[in-house]
Amino acid sequence: MSYKLSDFSVQIPINKELCAFQDEVKEQLYDFNHSRPSEHQLRADVLQSILGNYQGVIIVPPFYCDMGKNIHFECGGFLNSGVKILDLAPVFIGEYVQIGPNVVISTAGHPFDLAERVLPIASANPIKIGDNVWIGANAVILDGVTIGDRSVIGAGSVVTKDIPPDCVAVGNPCRVIKTITHSEMPTDEELDEMWADLT
Repeated sequence: MSYKLSDFSVQIPINKELCAFQDEVKEQLYDFNHSRPSEHQLRADVLQSILGNYQGVIIVPPFYCDMGKNIHFECGGFLNSGVKILDLAPVFIGEYVQIGPNVVISTAGHPFDLAERVLPIASANPIKIGDNVWIGANAVILDGVTIGDRSVIGAGSVVTKDIPPDCVAVGNPCRVIKTITHSEMPTDEELDEMWADLT
C-alpha cells in the first residue's frame, strides 16, 4: 500500500488524450468481445493490434484492459473469460501462464493522502508473473507484485506481496502454504505430439 504519489513508478496525467486512447482500446475490445467463437483470425488481429506483445496467447472473451500496449506475453498461455488487466504500468506475463475466469490484475493504485488522491494523475506499479504460473478464478493481483515461476495462486486470493517460485499460495492476503516438487516433465516433442490435434 502506498501513501504518496512518489511511491508509484508510473504517473500518467488524466487528460483528454488519455481518455481518447482508452476509448480507442475499448472500441477494439468491443469487436473482440462480441466476435463469434469461430472468428479466430478477427480475435487474433485485435489482440495483435492492442497488446504490447501478443505471442499467440489464447484469451476467451470477454476481456478487458486499460491500455493494452503495456501488456507483454512471453509465449503462449491461456486467459479464461472475464479477465481484467488494468495496465497503466507494464504487466509482464511469462511463458504458458494459465489465468482462471474473472481474475483481476491491477497495476493501478491510489495514494492514501487525500490531497494527492484527488489530483488528475493515474498512478501505478508494474506486475510480473513468471513462467508456467497458474492463477485460480477470481484472484486479484495488486500493483507492484511479482509471482515466481511455476507457482499456483489459489482461487479468490488477493496477492498483495511477492510470491516465490514453486509454491502454492492462497488467501486474503495471499500467503504461501506449501512448496511444490514437480515430477519429470514430458519432452517438448512429446508435448507437441499430445497437443497436435489442436494446432
